[in-house]
Amino acid sequence: MGKQPEDTEAAAHDDDEITHATSAFKLVGYSNFIRSNPRSDRFPVFRFHHIEFWTSDATNASRRFSWGLGMPIVAKSDLSTGNSLHASYLLQSSHLRLLFSAPYSQNPNYPQNHDPAPAIPSFSVLAAHSFIAAHGLAVRAVAVKVADAGDAFHASLAHGAVPAAEPVELGRGCRMSEVRLYGDVVLRYVSFGEEEESELEELGFLPGFEKVEESYPLDFGIRRLDHAVGNVTSLAEAVEYVKGFTGFHEFAEFTAEDVGTAESGLNSVVLANNDEMVLLPMNEPVFGTKRKSQIQTFLEHNEGPGLQHLALVSEDIFRTLREMRKRSCVGGFEFMPSPPPTYYKNLKNRAGNVLTEEQIKECEELGILVDRDDQGVLLQIFTKPVGDRPTIFIEIIQRIGCMVKDEEGNTYQKGGCGGFGKGNFSELFKSIEEYEKTLEAKAKVDIVVA
Repeated sequence: MGKQPEDTEAAAHDDDEITHATSAFKLVGYSNFIRSNPRSDRFPVFRFHHIEFWTSDATNASRRFSWGLGMPIVAKSDLSTGNSLHASYLLQSSHLRLLFSAPYSQNPNYPQNHDPAPAIPSFSVLAAHSFIAAHGLAVRAVAVKVADAGDAFHASLAHGAVPAAEPVELGRGCRMSEVRLYGDVVLRYVSFGEEEESELEELGFLPGFEKVEESYPLDFGIRRLDHAVGNVTSLAEAVEYVKGFTGFHEFAEFTAEDVGTAESGLNSVVLANNDEMVLLPMNEPVFGTKRKSQIQTFLEHNEGPGLQHLALVSEDIFRTLREMRKRSCVGGFEFMPSPPPTYYKNLKNRAGNVLTEEQIKECEELGILVDRDDQGVLLQIFTKPVGDRPTIFIEIIQRIGCMVKDEEGNTYQKGGCGGFGKGNFSELFKSIEEYEKTLEAKAKVDIVVA
């Protein structure tokens, strides 16, 4: 088993420990940002591999996400497979994998095997219990597929990364390692031997997992993870830290002037790997506004930096949203309030050459936001927070345009096509502000009643 911190306090973000020179970093805003790709990755990074949530109840969390997103449970590692440290259940839809893990009891008298073998080598029962107490349902790991997890780990450490779990062999040519990303979230490196990944998928994900043979058939059209967004206290420090050890380049940036409202806002930078298919946006709060920044609200309820939302790509967002909305009040996810009718009246001028009148009407019926950049069009919608706390939520997107061919003649869509919804940020923030106001109003009523 690779070495890892034994509790969340030890693994928590330490501003004194992760401090880098930030003189080179300066936000210039969307209008002045010049996009370039220096192809500066310090090690080969191919794509997102999976996202791991830590939760107190993996069974119910995985089933809720399965039902709400249309993703069947395809693999497991729990007591039934000989894992006495944690229960883990994997959801998969095409290239998107969501893993839900929950620790078993930390009581020393809890019956365990003499040599318990977690399916995820870095898993710590004590750390998981502390993590859940601090953050509730939250993402622990953003996993990316790399050429070699050992090489990626050592290259990262050589350029300032803080280690979280040393490289370990899982068997069948699979290796795994971890470094700290922000807060208690880790960046997990996963690599495979030649032709081993497809064989492992047939068996059920990774060594230590077993395939779930009878899974409820679900498919709402969600196909992959587009980007994973983190909220941090200091954007300059976070960007310099992650850029430093990964070599990722800046793909886009936004300031409060670009994406804020009259009441609150944020600053944001998007980092990308060489082929720009692994996108890691990070946000920081701004202060001095009428209302507290939504990012600051997240940081308070999450008890520190963490992953704010996952953007999931649909091949047909209309079908995906129709299915998801059917389940909103019966075990699925609720969505943020739709923008006013005037938003859709103006939409034809903004995207009428890409979307038909029927599609624009369907966007209005489903509450889908539409934006574009110099390359393509973005369709997007956001759920309300998925747990008790106003922290993590899900974004469903579809990108239109930017189709190119690779060296082998295969057609694919460029990463980030259509941008990140700059033109919709104010609408999203207004929805979040209104949602927060309802919570505040309810709290005041409860105080008066009490």
